Amino acid sequence: MILLTATPYNKTYADIASQLRLFMPEDRELGICPEKLISELGGQAMFVKQYQCSPVTLSAFEKSGFSEDWQNLLKLCMVRRTRTFVRANYSLYDPERKQHYLHFTDGRIAYFPERIPRKMEYAFNPDDKSDSYVKLYDEEVVNLITGLSLPRYGLGSYIDRDRMPNANREEKHIIANLNRAGRHLMGFCRTNLFKRLESSGFSFLLSLARHVLRNQVFLYAIEKDLPLPIGQQESGQPDEFLEEDDNGEYTEIRLLSDREEYRKLAEKYYEKCTGRKKRYKWISPGLFGKKLSEALNTDTEKILCLVESGKNWNPDADKKLNALEELCVKIHKDEKILVFTQFADTASYLHEQFAKRGISDLACATGQVKNPTELAHRFSPVSNAVKEVKEEIRILISTDVLSEGQNLQDAHIVVNYDLPWAIIRLIQRAGRVDRIGQNSSKIFCYSFLPQDGIEKIIGLRTRLAARICENAEAVGTDEVFFDGDPVNIQDLYNEKSGILDEEEGDADLSSQAYEIWNQATKANPDLKKKIPGLPDVLFSTKTQSDVFENTLISYHRTRAGQEILTWLNADGKVISTNPSKILKMAECALDTPQDEPLENHHDLVEKAVNIAETQMKSGGHLGTKFSTGSRIYDILCRYYESVKNTVFAVDEIKKSIHDIFHYPLRESAREIINRRMRLGSTDEELAVLVMQLREEGRLCVIHAKDRESLGIPQIVCSLGIRKK
Repeated sequence: MILLTATPYNKTYADIASQLRLFMPEDRELGICPEKLISELGGQAMFVKQYQCSPVTLSAFEKSGFSEDWQNLLKLCMVRRTRTFVRANYSLYDPERKQHYLHFTDGRIAYFPERIPRKMEYAFNPDDKSDSYVKLYDEEVVNLITGLSLPRYGLGSYIDRDRMPNANREEKHIIANLNRAGRHLMGFCRTNLFKRLESSGFSFLLSLARHVLRNQVFLYAIEKDLPLPIGQQESGQPDEFLEEDDNGEYTEIRLLSDREEYRKLAEKYYEKCTGRKKRYKWISPGLFGKKLSEALNTDTEKILCLVESGKNWNPDADKKLNALEELCVKIHKDEKILVFTQFADTASYLHEQFAKRGISDLACATGQVKNPTELAHRFSPVSNAVKEVKEEIRILISTDVLSEGQNLQDAHIVVNYDLPWAIIRLIQRAGRVDRIGQNSSKIFCYSFLPQDGIEKIIGLRTRLAARICENAEAVGTDEVFFDGDPVNIQDLYNEKSGILDEEEGDADLSSQAYEIWNQATKANPDLKKKIPGLPDVLFSTKTQSDVFENTLISYHRTRAGQEILTWLNADGKVISTNPSKILKMAECALDTPQDEPLENHHDLVEKAVNIAETQMKSGGHLGTKFSTGSRIYDILCRYYESVKNTVFAVDEIKKSIHDIFHYPLRESAREIINRRMRLGSTDEELAVLVMQLREEGRLCVIHAKDRESLGIPQIVCSLGIRKK
């Protein structure tokens, strides 16, 4: 078992495959295939022709770039039970409180709080030119940002091709990377500026100032004919922050509008870059044409105009900040409050301004904090079992550094000062306080939302959607926004009940299947006796109105003992072998009537069996993780690890493991092993049994002449689905 702290939804498919390879051989038969990829290629024959591997292995999934295929694979490998799933299947209901709760074996009771969305709007008058926000949200500002060239994000397009022969090997590699990422990173930068504007006017201005300084660093290097430092953002990893100073503070610049001051800072900053040479990649300015300097100068002049208009930013007139203060000091003056923002700049700004206004019991957690867990314990000592608390915190301002993996349930109020890139984080943030130990019946989730006047000017939603698409191509992402997200932004405006209850993704397949059985036997206890006694080859038919044609679901065991679910259309072509999809399609109520069998019902079952048999290959005969071969293989591997340094018959165990993986179990061996596992035999007892069967030649079908001794496919049951 591998224990992960969160679903790896931000990983690349290659990362996920590497995790699975820790315990899943690449050629092991999985019982499912990357259906979306195979469909796009035109069928399994075309897949095998192109990739030369079995379609039901991890190697096959590694060829797929479709998230649907990977989600289906992970359902076989992860145990994942969402809050909604647990509440639906494991909770009891208190009619007096009208809440579900969990009753633990030690007598504790934990209620499921109601997550209540609340919107926070701040006044905005586009005609009030004395308002600092109005100056920044002006349409001219939007046009100016949209018109920036952003040359540092698109350096590849400024390379003088005639000078390319002068580049060394490392510089050519850097240039290739710049060409791949440039255009999309420019779009990312623009959208990131708009997002900072929505977060905090001060954060937006500070980002502009940093942008000018980075431009000036490049101009200084070009002027002195020094190599250009290519940092994270220019090389494909967007990052708006400067390096911190020796005290860990971002105090090198504030809201400066004088170009000469930036020039002096640029020289100082360049020296700091050379002192940290390994943090950067370096490229000669001689490889670029004069257009790079021109674009850097033009952008700098435009941005300085914006900084000049906002350099006298007055926090006392910051209506959004004032609204947050009212929430914390008046509306919830005695309660713990967790404030989330997307940007460290905004978090630091809020913390600094609250402190100046005399608000105590306050702390700020960002990525620069060495020990954010210590702040979490001071904020939520009860849920973290901290007995002695020094300087307990009432208001904790944080970036998403605390949105996962922390117990913060001493509080029941969460504030989203700005909207995160992926709205799913709103649910994750609420989950920081909605945990075992939360005593409040209601959790309030406030979200600051720009009013319509702002939305009309900056077109935030459109720009965010464009950013998602651009960034997906440049650096890879599976973020979703608005229409495809479990939380729709319009529902936040309307404070729709229940929108923060859902969690991303389904529970794992094993949990779903178990609960189907569990709920069915609770409703009808006789099923526990009746179903195990049913014979094989049972079949039935139901009628369904939401299907386009007659279909059939077949469940059988292959000659090698693999358990296979197959869903065919009326022509005998595979619709799906995905167990989760098939379970949903096969769902019936206790009173679902039985219909007349399909005319070609048994012919379709035969086709399903033949399709599965043709997918068998010479290796990887373990089947699904529930099959006898897979279970005994895992037991032997586990036992081998415990005895490999002892005098036990280690070589014999290794040979048994090898045979079970590469060859199908004999039917008689499968029955013997199954019986011993049901009786609760220990790992050692099972290992001795398997080695004995192998020594006697009764474990696996190894020789070609013995293939005839394999059992015939066993049809367990089938279900026809007739179009209504």
